[in-house]
Amino acid sequence: MTKYVYSMIKIVYQLQIYRHNILHTLGKDDVVVELGCHLGNTTRLIAEKCPDGHIIAIDNSPEAIIPMENLMKEYQNIEFIPGDVRLHKTLEKVLKTLNKCDILTVDLGGGYHPDTTFKVYFIWSSSLKPGISIIRNQGLLDFVSSAHSEEYIKSKNGWLESSADAGIPPHLKEFKLWSSKL
Repeated sequence: MTKYVYSMIKIVYQLQIYRHNILHTLGKDDVVVELGCHLGNTTRLIAEKCPDGHIIAIDNSPEAIIPMENLMKEYQNIEFIPGDVRLHKTLEKVLKTLNKCDILTVDLGGGYHPDTTFKVYFIWSSSLKPGISIIRNQGLLDFVSSAHSEEYIKSKNGWLESSADAGIPPHLKEFKLWSSKL
């Protein structure tokens, strides 16, 4: 069972802090969806800490294929999906194999593309409804750390339940993920 050490949605930038948060949050039988697994260095750490769990690691990079195939041979709890997390077909493939998601991790370029990172997080977390989300992105961390509001809205889960089933905005066509199926 997942132990909730930190807030349900954690945003970090440093890779070491990202991995620390993941490893100190994992339970041995958790279901983890890792968006942006790259060459699998974090995936390996998750697989070792979560031996009775299931890790679905996804990356669009051709360089990820061979290292991730090797990791799947070494660890039976890893499933690698070569795909673009911005595409609906990738999300659908994952949704067909899961009945729950304990932890969603998102590392799409670390310091770049906070808008894409947030869109990906929003759709995947709204679909999977994880107990915990850990996002690595400098732009999002800078925004959250610098922002102030007179209003207080706080999600109590690992996804933004204030937007729960509001649907997907049809005007964001570049994402190609918006679908009434969700």
